[in-house]
Amino acid sequence: MTEGNFVDYVKIHLTSGNGGKGSTHLHREKYITKGGPDGGDGGRGGHVIVRGNDNLWTLFHLKFQRHLRAGHGEHGSSGRSSGADGEDVYLDVPLGTVIRDTETNDVIFEITENGEERIICQGGMGGRGNWHFKSATNQTPRYAQPGTPLEEKHVTLELKLLADVGLVGFPNAGKSTLLSVITSAKPKIADYEFTTLKPNLGIVKYRDFQTFVMADIPGIIEGAAEGKGLGYYFLRHIERNSTLLFLIPADAEDISKQYEILLDELRRYNPEMLDKDRLIAISKCDMLDDELQAELKAELDATLPIDYIFISAVAQQGITELKDKLWKMLN
Repeated sequence: MTEGNFVDYVKIHLTSGNGGKGSTHLHREKYITKGGPDGGDGGRGGHVIVRGNDNLWTLFHLKFQRHLRAGHGEHGSSGRSSGADGEDVYLDVPLGTVIRDTETNDVIFEITENGEERIICQGGMGGRGNWHFKSATNQTPRYAQPGTPLEEKHVTLELKLLADVGLVGFPNAGKSTLLSVITSAKPKIADYEFTTLKPNLGIVKYRDFQTFVMADIPGIIEGAAEGKGLGYYFLRHIERNSTLLFLIPADAEDISKQYEILLDELRRYNPEMLDKDRLIAISKCDMLDDELQAELKAELDATLPIDYIFISAVAQQGITELKDKLWKMLN
């Protein structure tokens, strides 16, 4: 999936259908002088329904669709005939999509299961025809109910990736390189910061034909929760990951400090993220000889509060051990 095709934020205007109005028809037939009221009911207006679809990975199909309208209900007619219901419109979204009210920013609901359907704009009810209102004292009612009006909503769709492992790290830490080595994904890789501007997903193949999903989240910098760098725009994708893999390069000035900065940004965005399982991968360790690696290991044993592993995506070092650790954490 290319960066241009990954869309995780869309605003759209939704409109349901009006209910059809009831009929005020009076029955007319040869030899029946006073047939009485026989006006039928109006049809229901069409709903706008949000539906989960596990074949979708992005909101790209909605990128250029700014309006979605359901059909109106038809009016009732003679012979107690009801009008046809308006056509429902389905809005297919990938799993993990959060629907917000654009004006209030309140969460309306979220879609997490395939085939799950939620009505977001209710179609108007059809009005009742005049035959409902006849009585002993009102045998010829010449009135019927109008249909109820449609609903309109401006909504924002936000996709939060459903991945097992989320890669967290500063720009240029080697996240895209690791993803390209450990999965079949082809993310953009270059020797400058903020190469990745959109999240990338890849499927990691494990033993006995088992797999798990890994997500490469664009780089976080200190102050991201305040909007620095790419801001917290992509931090929401980490919320759905069950395990966080912190990637810190071996040539970093202070590995423990970098880990604390990354952890603090997640804490400031959403404290619940700290409840997830965490693992640190020290990347680019092919630059270290055995002596330097031993010194660094002794230093990290004294300062890092969680488990860590040395890896090199380019030299294929520690990749199998990394998969083993992640699989054990996930299961």
